[in-house]
Amino acid sequence: MVIKLYQQLALALGTWVIRLRISAMKLRPSKQSIKAGARVIDTAEMYGNGNSEQLVGQAIQNLDRKELFIIDKVLPNNASSDQLPKSLDASLARVGTDYFDLYLYHWRGGIPLPETVKALQDAQNAGKIRHWGVSNFDLADMKELLSLPGGSEVAANEDLYNLGSRGTEFDLQSWQVNQKIPFIAYTPIAQGDRFGQQLTTNRTIQAIAEEHQATPYQILLAWTIRSGNVLAIPQTSDPIHAAENVKAGDIEFTEEELELIDNSFPKPTNKQPLDIL
Repeated sequence: MVIKLYQQLALALGTWVIRLRISAMKLRPSKQSIKAGARVIDTAEMYGNGNSEQLVGQAIQNLDRKELFIIDKVLPNNASSDQLPKSLDASLARVGTDYFDLYLYHWRGGIPLPETVKALQDAQNAGKIRHWGVSNFDLADMKELLSLPGGSEVAANEDLYNLGSRGTEFDLQSWQVNQKIPFIAYTPIAQGDRFGQQLTTNRTIQAIAEEHQATPYQILLAWTIRSGNVLAIPQTSDPIHAAENVKAGDIEFTEEELELIDNSFPKPTNKQPLDIL
């Protein structure tokens, strides 16, 4: 039986659901987050043209690799049977590890999906990745993936999701729960003001933050992971915010608070195009 991402996280990290994404060209925040308790790190060959992966390698020096859960991603143009192994080896070398816990197909490109799936399976069989998944896939993409040979081995799908971008709630998230495929949210606090909605200055968010003695950013992050079915990737270049992100996992909302948030930021009532950054 395939070990899904949630099970792997439970074995390695307990109930940890907030993670660090390293894409900025600064090392201090990553070390601050790890010190605060973050043990799941998300990076990609695309971030800083490999420099982000090098920062990850520096940040995890002198740490027990078995206590970390490292996620990396391959670009669409590198997702062929010939190029994926080369890109994977280069990423492993930059991070300074023998394997990635999860390796994601960053978004769909021109290479046939069956070829990419086969290349990911080969990498897994070679022991260079523990699990593989996808990113920026909508429901139709996921259904197509599961129809392919080996497609059901997908361990996760990572999409844009936050209070200002709730489209995946309409069908994708519930479908993934039914299929037992973890949903990973990137940009979960929407940089505070995604889509011009001024999330951090919203009166409801500020009032709830005051009630919980938290920051608006912590409330936005806690809301993203409220269901227990979403893993979040908070990103910051501020070490203080990095530590605050970790503490957001302790926030629990009342039904009244969730209703107030829904009134300010309504749930989707129809299918929406997948938001991508």
